[in-house]
Amino acid sequence: MTRRTISRPWRLVLAMAAGAWTATATAAPAPAQDRVAEVAASGYLNLQQCAYYASSLDDHFTTVLTPSGDGRYSTGTQLSSTPDTQPRCGPGNGNHVPIPLLAGATALNLSAGRYLNLHQCDYYRSASTDRFTSFVTPSGDGRYATGTNVSNTPATNVTCGPGNGNHVPNPGLSGVKALDLSAGRYLNVHQCVYYSQRLASHLTSVVPAPDNRYTTGTKVSNTADTRPVCGSGNGDYVLVPLLSSVKSFPLA
Repeated sequence: MTRRTISRPWRLVLAMAAGAWTATATAAPAPAQDRVAEVAASGYLNLQQCAYYASSLDDHFTTVLTPSGDGRYSTGTQLSSTPDTQPRCGPGNGNHVPIPLLAGATALNLSAGRYLNLHQCDYYRSASTDRFTSFVTPSGDGRYATGTNVSNTPATNVTCGPGNGNHVPNPGLSGVKALDLSAGRYLNVHQCVYYSQRLASHLTSVVPAPDNRYTTGTKVSNTADTRPVCGSGNGDYVLVPLLSSVKSFPLA
């Protein structure tokens, strides 16, 4: 009888059919570049930004997560199979009221790349010591645009709009974090809110900036965070736990 030689792919099929797994059936390792191209996560991170303003204090205030202790400043940020087009914001407390022009929502398709590049743009008005933080481009005022996106390239420089001439970009509190979506099971977004009683001014931080006194714990990991991790502030701006928050989004 003539002996036939079975090629490697068919040997794999036959070995599996017989319930066996041998060294000859081991698949070759994938090329290194395949890992970059593979889908790290799926669904849409609907990142919603809600802006509030108190005219009596000339004080802006931003949230991207519902605060842990005050749902009046809630947002609709969520992970979903469908993209959101409009932000859903709480009513405020009667003093700080919503500003629709500075609110916004962006549907980030997590399957579009390996990195979630989260940009934080802080704008400051020295005349009134007021600041406004933008994480997504506001629906009504592109002068406060950000570069937040999903890409196969990690961002290293923050991208921010020019402001309106009064509120201008503040590099010390602006920053970008490239979150590797393949690095763990959870995207942990931390929101840290600070307040200066002397200046009657809030500031919000979600990603670390050059001034690490306002650092946050935003990261991708295999553990779902339950408490926000925040810097101590500068002694004038102090952390407000009721307005700070953390939310974990499952990536797989």
